[in-house]
Amino acid sequence: MKLYKLLLFLFLVTAGSAAFAQSSAQLKRKKEALQREIELLQKNLNKTASSKKLTLGEIRTLNAKISLMQNKIGVINSEIKNLDGQIHENTNTVHNLQGQLAQLKKEYAGMIRFAQRNRNAYDKMMFIFAAKDFNQAYKRIKYLQQFGQYRKKQADYIMGTEKNLNYKIVILDKSLKEKSNLLKEQENEKQKLGKNKSEQSVFLNQISKQEKQFSKDIAARKKQQAVIDRNIRDAIQREIALARKKAEEEERLAAAKAKAENKVAPVVKAKTSTSLLNATPEAAKLSSAFENNRGSLPWPVSQGSITEHFGRHKVGEANIDQNGVKIETSEGANVRAVFNGKVSTIRNSLGKYFVIIRHGEYFTIYQNLASVSVSVGETVSTKQSIGVVGTSDDTPELDFQIWRNTSPQNPEAWISK
Repeated sequence: MKLYKLLLFLFLVTAGSAAFAQSSAQLKRKKEALQREIELLQKNLNKTASSKKLTLGEIRTLNAKISLMQNKIGVINSEIKNLDGQIHENTNTVHNLQGQLAQLKKEYAGMIRFAQRNRNAYDKMMFIFAAKDFNQAYKRIKYLQQFGQYRKKQADYIMGTEKNLNYKIVILDKSLKEKSNLLKEQENEKQKLGKNKSEQSVFLNQISKQEKQFSKDIAARKKQQAVIDRNIRDAIQREIALARKKAEEEERLAAAKAKAENKVAPVVKAKTSTSLLNATPEAAKLSSAFENNRGSLPWPVSQGSITEHFGRHKVGEANIDQNGVKIETSEGANVRAVFNGKVSTIRNSLGKYFVIIRHGEYFTIYQNLASVSVSVGETVSTKQSIGVVGTSDDTPELDFQIWRNTSPQNPEAWISK
């Protein structure tokens, strides 16, 4: 029973260590991903730093960078918390193993002393022949055999426990060193964050000094965006209108056929935008597949960071409505389709392109492209390149949107985390 408990204890310790290792690996990957995003934003900031004029893109980039740095410190805190738990667990394991080892050695010493007292073959024979009957003699023979086997097993368990104990001590030392390194990294990141927050304060002071010009720039941007948003909405409305026209033509032909055959014309129900866009089995299937991938769609660029979020928010004193998200990426990055679909619209608006891809009743919009590599009516697949990202305020960024019929959705709820 003692051996069974020891084996169960060792199994639970091993399982716990495996779970910790998995969690630790996930945190490490997340931290590395955040660092890549921070480095990308810093690279873009360095390019625009030479300009004396403060741009909206710089503010967005710096704000996003600070947010990422705070997230990275949070991940480091989680790593330290995980390590603290593992250190506590391993310390308890070491103490338990030391106790188990001492008990096993004590029991083994008792067996050795017993074996020493009964090492004479004559004594063993007398022990067997002193039995009352044959059954008892047989049991005594088996006992002596099992005693020898058990002693050997005890020796093996002692060696295994010592080996496991030494391994756990090594792991414990490694965890303590790793925690020390993480604490240093955490302190380093806090210093960097403080420096960037100071830079942010300088930017805010600069905004105050350039408030008039800054407000003028934001107003111009809102005006330009309103033109593009109107073009996007008109393009989607046109898709719905074409689907309605097609449905009405099919209804007209069905009514004419019924009349020619002296049959009652089928009852026509009012068509919604959803039913029109999902009128064919293929379109309905595509809509369903798109919905089923909510939260796991790939990003429209291979590397990037969200610098402006969906919905209404403030920049300085100005309110901005954003129908999608702005993703800052590397210069000349390829823009990719996030799902299978058909290119429904390509338009040049204010010197930059936007592409609309239809996925049944859903539409994905890729705005601020410098060039386009697909054509209207072309069927595209997931992650297929559709063009090259353009720049805004000298910053390479993509405005990415997802619409359901004529309602914009929050892309962050659809793309993978």
